[in-house]
Amino acid sequence: MRRVALLRLKLIRHSIKPPERLIVAPTDLRGIDSHVADEILNGRFLLAGRMLETNGKSPFTFTLPSRPFATRLHSFGWLRHMRAHKTERSAAAARAIVDSWLSIHAGRMEGIAWETDVTAQRVIAWLSHSPVVLQNADRGFYRRFMKSLAFQVRFLHRMAPYTLGGLELFRLRIALAMASVAMPARASTLRRAAQALDRQFDSQILPDGGHISRNPRIGLELLLDLLPLRQTYVNLGHDLPQKLISGIDRMYPALRFFRHQDGDLALFNGATSTLANELMSVLRYDETAGQPFKALPQSRYQRLSGGKTVIIADTGTPPSGGAVRTAHAGSLSFEMSSGRHRFIVNSGSPKFAGHRYVQMARTTAAHSTVILNDTSSSRFSHSPFLDHAITEPVKTVTVERLETEDGRDSIKLSHDGYLRPFGVLHERELTLNAAGSMVTGHDRLILREGYESDESLKAVARFHIHPSIVLQQSDGESVLLTAPDGESWLFSAPGNEVLISEDIFFADSSGICGSDQIEIDFDLAEKTEIRWFLSRRA
Repeated sequence: MRRVALLRLKLIRHSIKPPERLIVAPTDLRGIDSHVADEILNGRFLLAGRMLETNGKSPFTFTLPSRPFATRLHSFGWLRHMRAHKTERSAAAARAIVDSWLSIHAGRMEGIAWETDVTAQRVIAWLSHSPVVLQNADRGFYRRFMKSLAFQVRFLHRMAPYTLGGLELFRLRIALAMASVAMPARASTLRRAAQALDRQFDSQILPDGGHISRNPRIGLELLLDLLPLRQTYVNLGHDLPQKLISGIDRMYPALRFFRHQDGDLALFNGATSTLANELMSVLRYDETAGQPFKALPQSRYQRLSGGKTVIIADTGTPPSGGAVRTAHAGSLSFEMSSGRHRFIVNSGSPKFAGHRYVQMARTTAAHSTVILNDTSSSRFSHSPFLDHAITEPVKTVTVERLETEDGRDSIKLSHDGYLRPFGVLHERELTLNAAGSMVTGHDRLILREGYESDESLKAVARFHIHPSIVLQQSDGESVLLTAPDGESWLFSAPGNEVLISEDIFFADSSGICGSDQIEIDFDLAEKTEIRWFLSRRA
């Protein structure tokens, strides 16, 4: 059906009349960098962690270094950097690159250039940065640009029924809504685009403001486009989509919930590093400012806070639907930050790495929790046809929250991910005192009565440490964690051997980097529970 829709679209492409002009250019809240503009002007494209040297030629005439590079190049988000100089040279360079894309790819609906999400991002970028691209443009280029833009909008409209839910479909609906207000359109077109956008708020944004993917970063990605869209509706005096204002207001508390003390977002379910200027540019428009919630009941996360210490824990099952292809097996994992630093983290998801590293980041071993017999708590399909989706998820996670008279905040959790293969229930308790100076942890692996295993059961409790933190072995049962500003915490597990081992941090802003982790190994034949502590030293 998708191929038939594409064929019909090809047959009518020459009959599409381009609009005479654009009505408005929506604002882009993402940060601009004059150095990136300089590199592009000098024929060097640095995208997705790779460099392409063009020597003044069009980047679209080269074999591109990687798929993520190609995605970034074809989506044209980099156009925002060309605004940095506000010169005719910068505008002419941007226009020349767009013109080369029109010559090479506009007539060929194939490959990465015409993937639905890439096209949606390109439409948003071309609308937002049209003043740069069209500055002093001749009539011929202006018409080609407008005709291609109109066709890409029609393409998105035709592809919408065949697009899986999630961020891709939400962004497609944002692009169509943005086009309906930025380009001349009938009132019926405006209305349908607004109604379709409303349906995405209903289907994808949970009552607590989290996204159905349970990925903290997707809320930020959506707000970076939804806020300019909202302002564009207001500036032009159009009726706003019914769910736009309430949906945005609902998303802000969830975004603040996942924000650590250092300003970055927690690394759960595919989240990666966050640029500080992007987060701040979104939070600047937050009219719901207040203390973060203690829990997101529908998104299934819990937050403990005391003094300047924050703990965020994953207390849910992996998401269903299309998100099973990106969800992580991180049930009961947690992150801890204090002051201006994250101390314990999950490994996060790489931005630009290959498929192998993306899949490694999804395993339980890449999360700060307990893993049994090197087996993830939720199991992944090995079939490429299922795109390594989670096929055997954790089915039940229980949550009990306790607050004591002396101000201690505590959560008691369990998941059944190991019940079927090993007859084991994982139970974890996390407690933070009122001053935020002591974290107490208790992990129990409860053997199901009457279950007999043919193999010995070995568990590893992993605590992934942020790369900025330095570890020093104090003794066999404790490790000192020290931040760059001197703040230090002592990790101890009395009666257990505490080890420091090499680790990989996938979510560093500069790419995958080395880090360390703390491990506690134990054999269930000898012990089924461990207690561990984190106490602030300085």
